[in-house]
Amino acid sequence: MSTSMANISAGQVKDLREKTGAPMMDCKKALTESNGDIEKAIVILRKRGTAVAQQKAARVTSEGSVAHYIHAGGKIGVLVEVNCESDFVARTDDFKELTHDIAMHIAASDPKFVRKEDVTPEAFEREKDIYRAQAAATGKPPQVVEKIVTGKMEKFYEEVCLLEQPFIKDQTINISQLIAAKVGKLGENIAVRRFARFKVGDATATVASTGSKPDEGEAAPAAK
Repeated sequence: MSTSMANISAGQVKDLREKTGAPMMDCKKALTESNGDIEKAIVILRKRGTAVAQQKAARVTSEGSVAHYIHAGGKIGVLVEVNCESDFVARTDDFKELTHDIAMHIAASDPKFVRKEDVTPEAFEREKDIYRAQAAATGKPPQVVEKIVTGKMEKFYEEVCLLEQPFIKDQTINISQLIAAKVGKLGENIAVRRFARFKVGDATATVASTGSKPDEGEAAPAAK
């Protein structure tokens, strides 16, 4: 039996909104489509957020803010620049929450790059050679070895690229999907520009950047 919008309770809408941050009416529509199943409604909202993010991907992100996060009693510190389209959105609680969550995630997960595209050729080839040698040592045929290497490289991206990493507060989504959800809610393109992570006693700080200027625009991340 299908569920009408009138049959969706205010409590269900409130619960879904708290879980996703999506607007009330979007939550109600998603619950109607999912016949009141909140987990299915969450998937529907994520897909919509990704679609909106893709539509806005080419829009210029020349505003935004720099967020910071200090962790482990002052032992780890992070600065991250997150851009959006307008100063109005940059000052909203939703945007501030997003930048804080991203800074906190970087402190905990220590990514080395912002996006897949930012992985240097040297780092890519080094890891690929290691995985190929490991797979070849098992004695498997060359075609099987290449499949193994391809799978391991995808895992490598998840480990070192910020946008590919599972979000520290919700392992069911990655940072790309977290940002896409905010794009869907706020209606503006949002992009991580750069970050730096410092750890006491570690002589080399992690500094990563997309390498593009804010006024060039940048594609909002798409969930996979």
